[in-house]
Amino acid sequence: MGIENISENLNKLNIPKNVSLIAVSKKKPIEFIEEAYNSGHRNFGENYIQDAIPKIIKLKHLKDIKWNFIGHLQSNKVKLAAQYFDMIQSVDSKKLIKKIDNFCAEINKIMPVLIEVNIGSEKNKSGIPKENLKELLEYIKSLNNIKLMGLMCIPPFDENPIPYFKEMKNIYNKHKQKYKLKILSMGMSNDYEIAIENGANMVRVGTKIFGKRI
Repeated sequence: MGIENISENLNKLNIPKNVSLIAVSKKKPIEFIEEAYNSGHRNFGENYIQDAIPKIIKLKHLKDIKWNFIGHLQSNKVKLAAQYFDMIQSVDSKKLIKKIDNFCAEINKIMPVLIEVNIGSEKNKSGIPKENLKELLEYIKSLNNIKLMGLMCIPPFDENPIPYFKEMKNIYNKHKQKYKLKILSMGMSNDYEIAIENGANMVRVGTKIFGKRI
């Protein structure tokens, strides 16, 4: 896919006004991000710290661009993620979130985060187990440099996502008022429309915007 299709692809997605779109630009050249930006898009998602930082630095003159870290965050990359990103969408443990809070205190930054929930209880996938979510929600309340914005999930790839989206929406609704949750991030290129139908107000779309990864 060429750069000229990106604007057209963004329009084709037909995302409702009440749903935020994260354009997942991982492994994509900076020219593709610039094209999406010039088409009016502002929110981008990256999975790999090392790949993202050169792009973020090169595009820092675009003052209203927002960078979301959406991949699995390793402890040794916390400082870089906290320094360069505007939101971290994949926190899943007290240890990780405490590290983010500590470093953000050092650099005088409040970091918006989403808690990633392992909605399919998959052994090899990151995300907090559903049964441990409340404990983490309570823990975050005690931190000064973390702003909890909501929840995110990735359902099992080889199953019907609808039951998982429905369950995630129920979990979100259960905790929404007490913890002031605003974002439910679920759905990607292959299932974002189903996710929106089942309550997502943020989706993370890459392939349908930028084309297949090479």
